[in-house]
Amino acid sequence: MREIVLDTETTGLSADNGDRLVEIGCVEIVNLMPTGTHFHRYINPERPMNPDAQAVHGLGDAFLADKPTFSEVAGDFLDFITDAPLVIHNAPFDMGFLNMELRRLGLPELPMSRAVDTVAIARRRFPGAQANLDALCRRYGIDNSDRDLHGALIDADLLARVYLELRGGRQPGLTLAADGGSARGAETGQTPVTRVDRSGRTPRVLEPSEAEAAAHAALLEKIEEPVWTR
Repeated sequence: MREIVLDTETTGLSADNGDRLVEIGCVEIVNLMPTGTHFHRYINPERPMNPDAQAVHGLGDAFLADKPTFSEVAGDFLDFITDAPLVIHNAPFDMGFLNMELRRLGLPELPMSRAVDTVAIARRRFPGAQANLDALCRRYGIDNSDRDLHGALIDADLLARVYLELRGGRQPGLTLAADGGSARGAETGQTPVTRVDRSGRTPRVLEPSEAEAAAHAALLEKIEEPVWTR
């Protein structure tokens, strides 16, 4: 199953009030495992950066001035995500900004039904606990020491690892095949099967001793019409 783990950075907190996207980062995962394929673009928002937002992600007007606009990257972005589910931390925020940008271009919006919200998953799994990305990295022992500032691609990569844990984590004890079988399964697209040689053994015949047989016969004499003698 192909899914896209996605994160964005913006000029502020409100797409409805004119804030715009400044970065998109996507990580491709197949069967919950990153494939190494990603999509990453910085975007010229065509408006000034909010200082509070810049303090979060470090992207300023001078850095973004020569970057492509969303209209220039939209085609590549849509080609990358295709129709895959979108795994997003706090999905309404990112989906709101993406759909605002798509509306500006007269393009179809991305339905919320495509979004897998990891905040909602984390809150169901750990009621009352912090559900932000840093807290989940701490909970699962995921190294996020490189995350001095928010960054779309860095955060998407961290979220891909968190999502794996939220979905049950790696379970090597349930591996169905050795390396050779796994490779063949990957080539054919089928689940590899392990064949185990279970050679039979000669059954042991257990007979009662003379004393045990005599004790059993004596017990039966004390029972009226025992079923064992019919």
